[in-house]
Amino acid sequence: MTEIGYALSSEEHRPDALIASAKRAEEVGFTFASISDHFHPWTSKQGEAPFAWSVLGALARETSAIRFGTGVTCPLIRIHPAIVAQAAATVASMMPGRFFLGVGTGENLNEHVVGKGWPPADVRLDMLEEAVGMIRALWSGEDTTKRGDHFTVEQARIYTMPDEPPPIYVAAAAQTSAEIAGRIGDGLICTRPDADIVKTFDSKRADAAPKIGMLHVCWAASEAEAKHTAHEWWPNAAIKGELGQELPLPRHFEQAAGTVREEDVAEAIVCGPDADRHVDAILEYVRAGFDHVYVHQIGPDQEGFFRFYEQRVLPKAA
Repeated sequence: MTEIGYALSSEEHRPDALIASAKRAEEVGFTFASISDHFHPWTSKQGEAPFAWSVLGALARETSAIRFGTGVTCPLIRIHPAIVAQAAATVASMMPGRFFLGVGTGENLNEHVVGKGWPPADVRLDMLEEAVGMIRALWSGEDTTKRGDHFTVEQARIYTMPDEPPPIYVAAAAQTSAEIAGRIGDGLICTRPDADIVKTFDSKRADAAPKIGMLHVCWAASEAEAKHTAHEWWPNAAIKGELGQELPLPRHFEQAAGTVREEDVAEAIVCGPDADRHVDAILEYVRAGFDHVYVHQIGPDQEGFFRFYEQRVLPKAA
């Protein structure tokens, strides 16, 4: 059975709106939600970037059943893995059995802000593997000293721990990162329905681990309105290649998207009120081997999206 989740887009919404949307997601039948962990939005139009961990604390109090995770946290530069370990342990203590830590190698957009540079992709993967090992060591609840190639913790102990540490899901967009995700993670996160990434991830494991895919959509009353909204709020969907990891500022994404047309964005995003198109996009992930799909509704109209999915999509797709 495929679980359908909801994307809490911290690039587009203020904290109170994210909390309200999470409560609505629980009411209409989404079983999990994932919150983006950004310092900057992709573009100035999106306009927001609240601290995801503060929002998660509020979500623990305002919801009762829906599960949450980060989609994803980069425990490499902006936030040291020891602090990520403490933050995740606290959130998992506040929502027992309802939290997963999603991690990845991040984007220059968010990580350059502390002035420590932006390492090459292969170095970031080494850093991620070391960071995950350090987080797991700290979750032992014991005094921990570790001196790695990239990170050090000195006589650190996390005192506030959940009964069981949360699972760590690792984001992958290529074969190398999928191999690492399979070795060090408890699950996979991917932003496209790539069966080869799923196969590579599974080949490194002896168990059946969760595979989570992210789907971008824009529901509106008409396809034309949805295309316009998607182009206005999320033109970065049409930016190809490695720019998503390398560009440092929202204005650079705006410049890169300067020639992006509505049609270009609509090729990457399901736009409009045709329920079958939304269901088919979810099933594309299922056919690729994903057992969880979380859906990002682009733009301000979250309530219209919730009604549409409750009535016309979730009954067919879940």
